[in-house]
Amino acid sequence: MKMDELKNRKTTRLKGADYNRNQAVFLTICTKERRCILSRIVGTGVPDGPQIELTKYGQIADKYIRQLHDFYDDLSVESYVIMPNHIHIMLWVKGTENGPSRTPVPTVQNSVPSRFVSTFKRFCNKEYGTNIWQYRSYDHIIRNRQDYEEHLRYIYENPMRWYHDELYAEE
Repeated sequence: MKMDELKNRKTTRLKGADYNRNQAVFLTICTKERRCILSRIVGTGVPDGPQIELTKYGQIADKYIRQLHDFYDDLSVESYVIMPNHIHIMLWVKGTENGPSRTPVPTVQNSVPSRFVSTFKRFCNKEYGTNIWQYRSYDHIIRNRQDYEEHLRYIYENPMRWYHDELYAEE
């Protein structure tokens, strides 16, 4: 990627939002070129619904999602799902309740969710021996209880909707 392309990219961040305050944040992290290398969805016709079988890459990602709370006092992983070519994570940022946070201007470099994603990718890539992740990730600040519950349900139901998912790709 050329430096000019990086400078001209539009931000996906919510304008004026403080990504470090006490709140839930929904993240989506995709593999490069949406390659289906993290897991397989199996048993779509069984009564219990489809199951996720993690690949070697998915097992490593799972390990680091589970461990990252050890590195960050200011977040917890509420829920997540590792799909074939992407991961959805609900983070709880343990920031300030009112007023500005330690880092008042939310930038890609200093927000708690961005640091989490960056550290997660770096740890995974080191163990993989290569970068498998798309450059950017998607985040959504949870607005209210209904929004929170809808995104948790989305995480839970994502394997059931895999073949209709907008991120679906043939394996």
